[in-house]
Amino acid sequence: MNELDNLVEAARAEFAQAAAPADLENAKARYLGKAGRITELMKGMAALSVDEKKSRGAAINLAKQAIEGALTMRRQSLADAELEAQLKAEALDVSLPGRQRGAGGLHPVSLTLERIEAIFGSMGFEVAEGPEIESDWFNFTALNTPEDHPARSMHDTFYVEGGSAKAPNLLRTHTSPMQIRHAVQHVKHHRSALDAGQGMPEIRVIAPGRTYRVDSDATHSPMFHQCEGLWIGENVSFKDLKVVFTDFCRTFFENDDLVLRFRPSFFPFTEPSAEIDIQFPSGPLAGRWLEVAGSGQVHPNVVRNMGLDPERYIGFAFGMGPDRLTMLRYGVNDLRLFFDGDIRFLSQFR
Repeated sequence: MNELDNLVEAARAEFAQAAAPADLENAKARYLGKAGRITELMKGMAALSVDEKKSRGAAINLAKQAIEGALTMRRQSLADAELEAQLKAEALDVSLPGRQRGAGGLHPVSLTLERIEAIFGSMGFEVAEGPEIESDWFNFTALNTPEDHPARSMHDTFYVEGGSAKAPNLLRTHTSPMQIRHAVQHVKHHRSALDAGQGMPEIRVIAPGRTYRVDSDATHSPMFHQCEGLWIGENVSFKDLKVVFTDFCRTFFENDDLVLRFRPSFFPFTEPSAEIDIQFPSGPLAGRWLEVAGSGQVHPNVVRNMGLDPERYIGFAFGMGPDRLTMLRYGVNDLRLFFDGDIRFLSQFR
């Protein structure tokens, strides 16, 4: 075996011992690099004759090709080994059962809204829907709210582009505009009967939905929920309000011993007006009066804005916060938990 054969065998042996691509590249440099063994042999041909250069050059090229071939094979071998190790590490055992997704559920406030709609639905109330971006007229003017009322302040209400300087658009501050919209459409539908003095069917509706005000703390949120109720007819009294809302609260909280009181108050869209407080007979909140709604007999100006004669038609309205009812029903002490999206909290209501 001559010198070039020994060189090829030495290169093959060293390549075979390389355990990583970096080790292989270092070994390559010792044989095929600028200062490698093959390069030195090529430089030594300068002193040879022309015939010797031909034979010597051909032999060196054969040795170089053999070393390059061995290098390529070892590179492929290392790449195959690396791929095999990766496949073993990332192997998917198809015999194992798949990961199951947890069952979803309704948000606690959604559960409350469904409960409210079901209870009032059993009393004959319809559910009204309306836009969240409202006009000044439906949100304030039609509800007998004067221009100097604090609710119209930029500090209390989110105003948005559109409308005009005198009648701007805004994110509704309550769902009462939906009552007005529903009543106006109801009256319009029965206008011919009204003009003929025949009267019309009663308006009995609730308006649940999102509302917006500039307010945020443990018991308030810039976006929150409200549910307004309206019952208009020719003989609807404050007594009906007390009966309807008392029945609702006792059904909602599943407690026939729940006590209610109607405390005199003021709202521009009702006259007389009352705050509604509840008192639990037992439990951690027993003995405390808790405010849950505002209510009253619909103001004559509001009835007139519906297109009705306040001398003939009368009724009551109420407004409550489903978020607060949810807090009381489930014992939640921070309103912000409803909007944080924490799955640990929400999964309790599945």
